[in-house]
Amino acid sequence: MSPQFNYIEIEDILASAQAKGEPPFILILDGLEDPRNFGAILRTADAAGVHGVIIPKSRSVSLNETVEKTSTGAAIIVPVARVPNLTQAIEKLKEENIWITGVEVDGRKLYSKIDYSKTGIALVLGSEGKGMSRLVKEHCDNLVYIPMKGQMTSLNVSVSAAILMYEVVRQRSSI
Repeated sequence: MSPQFNYIEIEDILASAQAKGEPPFILILDGLEDPRNFGAILRTADAAGVHGVIIPKSRSVSLNETVEKTSTGAAIIVPVARVPNLTQAIEKLKEENIWITGVEVDGRKLYSKIDYSKTGIALVLGSEGKGMSRLVKEHCDNLVYIPMKGQMTSLNVSVSAAILMYEVVRQRSSI
């Protein structure tokens, strides 16, 4: 029997963080296409204590059996909000004093030089091939990068997500 996938509202994600007495910790996935990447991100999101994930309704992978299988069940555990417009969702989060940090190859700051410990944070990761859309990028408060020492210019999106999520965990663990 296939699992039932239910989407929630952004307000539910914020309420979950508030109920735990924690600053919101959210992922925004802009145009992710590969269900295996989505599943891997959800598995890590659960392990890192992410309160929820926001995805767009169009031009993006949605919850499905491949995502669930790759996530080893985290697709049913981690709250996912599906929104018609990511930039409007970002603006809604900003109204709640949540800082928006996008991860880009050409980001302006090293990812570990941002203070994620004291305020709500939403990490934005773009699609596997194109990165973040221009509009989403323009709505970010910070654009960070992960240093690359080899010949490749970027990491797999699920690996980048894991690095960033665990930087948030590392910083918040020392509060």
